[in-house]
Amino acid sequence: MLRTSASRVLDDNDRDEVLAILDTDPVANVFVASRVRSVGLNPARLGGQMWGFGPRGAMTSLCYAGANLVPVNAGREAVLAFADRARRQGRRCSSIVGPREAVEPLWELLEPHWGPARAVRWAQPVMTISGAPRVPPDPYVRRVRPEEFDILLPACVAMFTEEVGISPDTGDGGALYRTRVAELIRIGRSYARIDNGKVIFKAEIGAVTPQACQIQGVWVHPEHRGKGHAAAGMSALVIQALGCFAPLVTLYVNDFNAPARAVYRKVGFEEVGTFTSVLF
Repeated sequence: MLRTSASRVLDDNDRDEVLAILDTDPVANVFVASRVRSVGLNPARLGGQMWGFGPRGAMTSLCYAGANLVPVNAGREAVLAFADRARRQGRRCSSIVGPREAVEPLWELLEPHWGPARAVRWAQPVMTISGAPRVPPDPYVRRVRPEEFDILLPACVAMFTEEVGISPDTGDGGALYRTRVAELIRIGRSYARIDNGKVIFKAEIGAVTPQACQIQGVWVHPEHRGKGHAAAGMSALVIQALGCFAPLVTLYVNDFNAPARAVYRKVGFEEVGTFTSVLF
């Protein structure tokens, strides 16, 4: 049995303390920190709840509970508390993702109550780069324009389906996914090489803080793979990201995706940690 929860739901009064915890590891926490810095801790704006472990003024751990369940700086006691709250609340997330040392024990406690996952990606290397890339950039990679949404969307759907194993159209018909794609274009964080109306390479900067930004959704059209587009495209995106968004660029990748890992290493990314993702 899980112990009685020692966690609590946080609000905007806890913002400074939450950001202090998140800033202790700006790479691992970039997604959650980006959300908090953008919209605060009110659940209606946050798109979920933020749980805290420890009393106000002495919190040690957090857990973002929205579309994803993301533990932050969670040791054994915090994992027990977050698992208890998640079990009692019932599964509302589409994934659990975060540092392997927290996600694995969290999932071990939740699996008997939530049932089996659709997939578990046990080892996802977290990679970073903060200097000039080692590969010449593709000069044709640029920000996607709002009027190119219909050109980009099929590539985004193909990437998501290939990466996650299901279509983003599942459930709500893809409405939320289309909204997110359009939003990233609108705020200038969607990049692509588009030749004659066809996406050759694309990727997005999904999360941004003053310390780091996170690349997501890297995809090369199947007909153009193996031609150097991924390395040159990533190099172009890294230059843009370092110049416009943050002094450090990060991403995480499945350990079994050897071609992608080789591309990122070639560009100059280095492995600094390991994530685990549980997908429902």
